Amino acid sequence: MSSVPTLSAEEVAEFLRAHPDFFEHHVDVLLNINVSHPHGGRTVSIPERQLIATREKVRLLEAKLAELLKFGEENDQLSGRIHDLMLKLIASDGPDAIIDTLFLELLDNFQVPHVALRLWDVSPSQDTPEFQPVAAELRQFVEAMGAPYCGSHPVYETHLWFGDHAPHLKSYALVPLRADRCMGVLLMASENATRFYADMGTLFLTRIGDVVTHCLLRHLVMLPASAPAAAE
Repeated sequence: MSSVPTLSAEEVAEFLRAHPDFFEHHVDVLLNINVSHPHGGRTVSIPERQLIATREKVRLLEAKLAELLKFGEENDQLSGRIHDLMLKLIASDGPDAIIDTLFLELLDNFQVPHVALRLWDVSPSQDTPEFQPVAAELRQFVEAMGAPYCGSHPVYETHLWFGDHAPHLKSYALVPLRADRCMGVLLMASENATRFYADMGTLFLTRIGDVVTHCLLRHLVMLPASAPAAAE
């Protein structure tokens, strides 16, 4: 007596894919097949199981939509703060006022506790940290940047610009200040390791850098490019 041939699960699945109308012609088979409930030990019919799967997909889509709406609201709020910052920078009169406004706004409205700025090849210069020479390697790095850098590692020794706070800093954002060519760099830092991270968007950072650059150039003149001087 010959045994009844058995089909593997893969063969059954392949048959059903090849004959999508099978259950239309064998409704009784569909209604009498029970499968395990995804969240319990009991069994349910295939139509009920499909309904459960559909509801789960809807819940996932709703959660994703809620997440996107939250991100959208956060971006709207951030865009509003960026707009306010730009207006205050434009209204500032002179390099000192622009820099002071920038630092204060980043601290108060963006919760960025540590901010530094360095400028080069501009006149008139002042005897302030913003106009002190920077290392040649850093200047070359900034001039080659295509977008702001965000991450957990400082570029060269820029973290030392923050003095006693340097050992405690865990994330950084480096923004080139560029007009016709690079004229400086804006550095932001935080003790929070997730404040600036490698994959974060840099659109708003770029816009801040652009506005700071053009506001400063209302009061400063770019000089012919010089060879980078070594920082003291």
